[in-house]
Amino acid sequence: MILYPAIDLKDGQAVRLFKGDMDKATIFNDDPAAQAMEFVEAGCEWLHLVDLNGAFAGEPVNAAPVEAILERCKVPAQLGGGIRDMATIERWLEKGLARVILGTVAVENPALVKEAARAFPGQVAVGIDARNGFVATKGWAEETEVRVIDLARSFEDAGVAAIIYTDINRDGAMQGPNVTATAELGNAVSIPVIASGGVSSLADLRALKDCGAPLNGAISGRALYDGAIDLADALAILKG
Repeated sequence: MILYPAIDLKDGQAVRLFKGDMDKATIFNDDPAAQAMEFVEAGCEWLHLVDLNGAFAGEPVNAAPVEAILERCKVPAQLGGGIRDMATIERWLEKGLARVILGTVAVENPALVKEAARAFPGQVAVGIDARNGFVATKGWAEETEVRVIDLARSFEDAGVAAIIYTDINRDGAMQGPNVTATAELGNAVSIPVIASGGVSSLADLRALKDCGAPLNGAISGRALYDGAIDLADALAILKG
């Protein structure tokens, strides 16, 4: 399994939100590229970036810090937030992003996701953010009546590189991930699943690793910044 350290970008700074609430942001670093380098130097092989402002605006807002990260860090990075058309997808991939994450458009325009996955094999992931089993869109501000597994299965043969599954009620809350729902999703589709939301201890990482589903990796943010998870120990657990 891969550990994806999360760098959530708001107003050019690396922050963490509490349960997706933009008004409850904790600033952890005002130099996101320096933060990214810390993770890389500690042994992380991927970076998970989120343009929080972009998720609400529907277009990239934190392009400058993302570009600074891509320039300084020579490990692959994936980015979500405000990527909702082919032009934006192409632009980010040309700038050196390894993978774009499509969330809102996966619900509103699934044909675009399938088109992008065909055009850019291995470089398009679907972000499924859920509250109580139902998908939420537009920076988690709008709830839908679409079930997580139904949405995931609709992309089964589309060539999607990964599904990033976030339980919004766990995100940033340091309460542990929704292991049961993540395992259920991992076993329901053949697309690699990445767990996100609430990963706050080494025990959480062990639980995901031993959940009975073939997960690709886990995303962690606040716990790495707070020191609740030791990065070296986390990497050892997931690689072991």
